[in-house]
Amino acid sequence: MRSFEIDTPRGPARVQVMDPAGPPVSMLVLGHGAGGDVDAPDLTAVRDLAAAGGARVVLVTQPYRVAGRRAPAPAGHLDEAWTAVVNAVRDDTLALIVGGRSSGARVACRTAVPLGAAGVLALAFPLHPPGRPERSRAGELPGGLPTLVVNGDRDPFGVPEPAGTVEVAVRPGAVHDLRRDLPATAEVVAGWLRRHDWLR
Repeated sequence: MRSFEIDTPRGPARVQVMDPAGPPVSMLVLGHGAGGDVDAPDLTAVRDLAAAGGARVVLVTQPYRVAGRRAPAPAGHLDEAWTAVVNAVRDDTLALIVGGRSSGARVACRTAVPLGAAGVLALAFPLHPPGRPERSRAGELPGGLPTLVVNGDRDPFGVPEPAGTVEVAVRPGAVHDLRRDLPATAEVVAGWLRRHDWLR
Protein backbone atom coordinates (compact mmCIF):
# COMPACT_ATOMS: atom_id res chain seq x y z
CA MET A 1 0.00 0.00 0.00
CA ARG A 2 1.32 3.42 -1.00
CA SER A 3 0.95 6.38 1.34
CA PHE A 4 1.60 10.05 0.61
CA GLU A 5 0.30 13.54 1.32
CA ILE A 6 -1.56 15.88 -1.01
CA ASP A 7 -1.74 19.62 -0.48
CA THR A 8 -5.28 21.00 -0.33
CA PRO A 9 -6.64 24.52 0.28
CA ARG A 10 -7.24 23.35 3.88
CA GLY A 11 -3.79 21.88 4.52
CA PRO A 12 -2.17 18.54 3.68
CA ALA A 13 -4.37 15.44 3.46
CA ARG A 14 -2.98 11.92 3.77
CA VAL A 15 -3.74 9.33 1.10
CA GLN A 16 -3.29 5.57 1.19
CA VAL A 17 -3.66 3.63 -2.06
CA MET A 18 -4.21 -0.13 -2.28
CA ASP A 19 -3.91 -1.47 -5.82
CA PRO A 20 -5.45 -4.76 -6.95
CA ALA A 21 -3.29 -7.64 -8.13
CA GLY A 22 -4.14 -7.01 -11.79
CA PRO A 23 -5.23 -3.97 -13.78
CA PRO A 24 -7.84 -1.97 -11.83
CA VAL A 25 -11.42 -1.95 -13.10
CA SER A 26 -12.58 0.99 -10.96
CA MET A 27 -11.44 3.47 -8.32
CA LEU A 28 -13.10 3.56 -4.88
CA VAL A 29 -12.21 6.62 -2.77
CA LEU A 30 -13.22 6.45 0.90
CA GLY A 31 -13.22 8.98 3.75
CA HIS A 32 -13.35 8.50 7.53
CA GLY A 33 -15.82 9.46 10.25
CA ALA A 34 -15.71 12.74 12.16
CA GLY A 35 -13.43 11.66 15.01
CA GLY A 36 -12.11 8.48 13.45
CA ASP A 37 -9.49 7.30 11.01
CA VAL A 38 -9.35 5.32 7.78
CA ASP A 39 -8.44 2.20 9.77
CA ALA A 40 -12.04 1.86 11.05
CA PRO A 41 -13.05 -1.82 10.87
CA ASP A 42 -15.80 -1.34 8.28
CA LEU A 43 -13.55 0.72 5.99
CA THR A 44 -10.78 -1.87 6.31
CA ALA A 45 -13.13 -4.76 5.49
CA VAL A 46 -14.53 -2.96 2.44
CA ARG A 47 -11.05 -1.91 1.30
CA ASP A 48 -9.71 -5.46 1.39
CA LEU A 49 -12.66 -7.04 -0.41
CA ALA A 50 -12.85 -4.30 -3.06
CA ALA A 51 -9.12 -4.46 -3.80
CA ALA A 52 -9.33 -8.26 -4.07
CA GLY A 53 -12.09 -7.78 -6.65
CA GLY A 54 -10.15 -5.40 -8.86
CA ALA A 55 -10.77 -1.92 -7.46
CA ARG A 56 -8.02 0.57 -6.74
CA VAL A 57 -8.97 1.73 -3.23
CA VAL A 58 -7.93 5.17 -2.01
CA LEU A 59 -8.31 6.06 1.68
CA VAL A 60 -8.32 9.79 2.45
CA THR A 61 -7.46 11.33 5.83
CA GLN A 62 -8.80 14.87 6.09
CA PRO A 63 -6.37 17.73 6.87
CA TYR A 64 -7.81 18.35 10.35
CA ARG A 65 -6.98 14.74 11.33
CA VAL A 66 -3.52 14.96 9.75
CA ALA A 67 -2.98 18.04 11.93
CA GLY A 68 -3.92 16.01 15.01
CA ARG A 69 -7.34 17.49 15.70
CA ARG A 70 -10.37 15.35 16.53
CA ALA A 71 -13.07 17.99 16.16
CA PRO A 72 -14.12 18.03 12.50
CA ALA A 73 -13.66 21.02 10.24
CA PRO A 74 -16.77 22.81 8.88
CA ALA A 75 -18.63 20.97 6.10
CA GLY A 76 -17.44 23.40 3.42
CA HIS A 77 -13.80 22.87 4.42
CA LEU A 78 -14.23 19.09 4.39
CA ASP A 79 -15.80 19.18 0.92
CA GLU A 80 -13.08 21.50 -0.40
CA ALA A 81 -10.21 19.32 0.84
CA TRP A 82 -11.92 16.11 -0.34
CA THR A 83 -12.56 17.54 -3.80
CA ALA A 84 -8.92 18.57 -4.14
CA VAL A 85 -7.73 15.08 -3.17
CA VAL A 86 -10.15 13.23 -5.45
CA ASN A 87 -9.19 15.42 -8.41
CA ALA A 88 -5.51 14.79 -7.69
CA VAL A 89 -5.76 10.98 -7.53
CA ARG A 90 -8.51 10.26 -10.06
CA ASP A 91 -7.85 8.26 -13.21
CA ASP A 92 -10.34 9.20 -15.88
CA THR A 93 -10.02 5.76 -17.49
CA LEU A 94 -11.63 4.21 -14.38
CA ALA A 95 -15.17 4.53 -13.00
CA LEU A 96 -14.98 6.72 -9.89
CA ILE A 97 -16.95 5.65 -6.81
CA VAL A 98 -16.76 7.98 -3.82
CA GLY A 99 -17.75 7.06 -0.30
CA GLY A 100 -16.88 6.83 3.33
CA ARG A 101 -18.33 6.24 6.76
CA SER A 102 -20.51 8.65 8.76
CA SER A 103 -19.15 12.19 8.22
CA GLY A 104 -17.06 10.85 5.32
CA ALA A 105 -20.23 9.44 3.74
CA ARG A 106 -21.87 12.87 3.96
CA VAL A 107 -18.88 14.51 2.29
CA ALA A 108 -18.96 11.94 -0.52
CA CYS A 109 -22.71 12.43 -1.00
CA ARG A 110 -22.42 16.23 -1.18
CA THR A 111 -19.56 16.20 -3.69
CA ALA A 112 -20.36 13.16 -5.87
CA VAL A 113 -22.28 14.97 -8.59
CA PRO A 114 -19.84 17.88 -9.10
CA LEU A 115 -16.95 15.39 -9.10
CA GLY A 116 -18.63 13.35 -11.84
CA ALA A 117 -18.64 10.17 -9.75
CA ALA A 118 -20.30 7.06 -11.13
CA GLY A 119 -21.63 5.99 -7.73
CA VAL A 120 -21.63 6.60 -3.98
CA LEU A 121 -21.02 4.25 -1.05
CA ALA A 122 -22.35 5.58 2.27
CA LEU A 123 -21.43 3.49 5.32
CA ALA A 124 -23.29 4.44 8.53
CA PHE A 125 -24.87 7.50 6.93
CA PRO A 126 -25.90 9.71 9.91
CA LEU A 127 -29.47 10.55 8.92
CA HIS A 128 -29.95 12.84 11.92
CA PRO A 129 -28.26 13.68 15.25
CA PRO A 130 -29.15 11.11 17.92
CA GLY A 131 -32.60 11.84 19.32
CA ARG A 132 -33.28 14.59 16.74
CA PRO A 133 -35.12 12.91 13.85
CA GLU A 134 -36.56 16.26 12.80
CA ARG A 135 -33.07 17.34 11.71
CA SER A 136 -32.93 14.98 8.74
CA ARG A 137 -29.98 15.00 6.36
CA ALA A 138 -31.74 12.87 3.75
CA GLY A 139 -31.42 15.75 1.30
CA GLU A 140 -27.66 15.19 1.15
CA LEU A 141 -28.12 11.78 -0.49
CA PRO A 142 -27.48 12.31 -4.20
CA GLY A 143 -30.33 11.95 -6.64
CA GLY A 144 -29.71 10.27 -9.96
CA LEU A 145 -26.55 8.38 -8.99
CA PRO A 146 -26.35 4.74 -7.94
CA THR A 147 -25.93 5.00 -4.18
CA LEU A 148 -25.62 2.27 -1.56
CA VAL A 149 -26.31 3.17 2.07
CA VAL A 150 -25.29 0.55 4.66
CA ASN A 151 -26.61 1.23 8.17
CA GLY A 152 -27.19 -0.82 11.29
CA ASP A 153 -30.78 -1.27 12.45
CA ARG A 154 -29.72 -0.07 15.92
CA ASP A 155 -27.90 3.05 14.73
CA PRO A 156 -28.89 6.00 16.98
CA PHE A 157 -28.23 8.32 14.00
CA GLY A 158 -31.15 6.72 12.15
CA VAL A 159 -31.52 4.82 8.88
CA PRO A 160 -32.42 6.53 5.58
CA GLU A 161 -35.27 5.27 3.43
CA PRO A 162 -34.51 3.94 -0.05
CA ALA A 163 -35.60 6.28 -2.81
CA GLY A 164 -34.91 6.42 -6.53
CA THR A 165 -31.32 5.32 -7.15
CA VAL A 166 -30.54 5.15 -3.41
CA GLU A 167 -30.46 1.58 -2.10
CA VAL A 168 -30.39 0.95 1.65
CA ALA A 169 -28.94 -2.22 3.17
CA VAL A 170 -29.89 -2.57 6.84
CA ARG A 171 -27.51 -4.70 8.90
CA PRO A 172 -29.31 -6.56 11.72
CA GLY A 173 -28.00 -5.95 15.22
CA ALA A 174 -25.43 -3.38 14.09
CA VAL A 175 -24.96 0.08 15.60
CA HIS A 176 -23.15 3.10 14.13
CA ASP A 177 -19.72 1.42 14.00
CA LEU A 178 -21.06 -1.45 11.81
CA ARG A 179 -18.69 -3.86 13.58
CA ARG A 180 -21.27 -6.65 13.84
CA ASP A 181 -20.66 -9.30 11.16
CA LEU A 182 -18.15 -7.25 9.17
CA PRO A 183 -17.53 -9.96 6.52
CA ALA A 184 -21.23 -10.02 5.59
CA THR A 185 -21.37 -6.21 5.51
CA ALA A 186 -18.36 -6.07 3.20
CA GLU A 187 -19.95 -8.70 0.96
CA VAL A 188 -23.10 -6.57 0.65
CA VAL A 189 -20.89 -3.75 -0.62
CA ALA A 190 -18.97 -6.04 -2.96
CA GLY A 191 -22.20 -7.40 -4.41
CA TRP A 192 -23.43 -3.86 -5.16
CA LEU A 193 -20.09 -2.99 -6.79
CA ARG A 194 -20.23 -6.14 -8.93
CA ARG A 195 -23.79 -5.40 -10.09
CA HIS A 196 -22.52 -2.14 -11.55
CA ASP A 197 -19.42 -3.79 -13.11
CA TRP A 198 -17.12 -1.94 -10.70
CA LEU A 199 -15.60 -5.21 -9.48
CA ARG A 200 -14.60 -8.36 -11.31
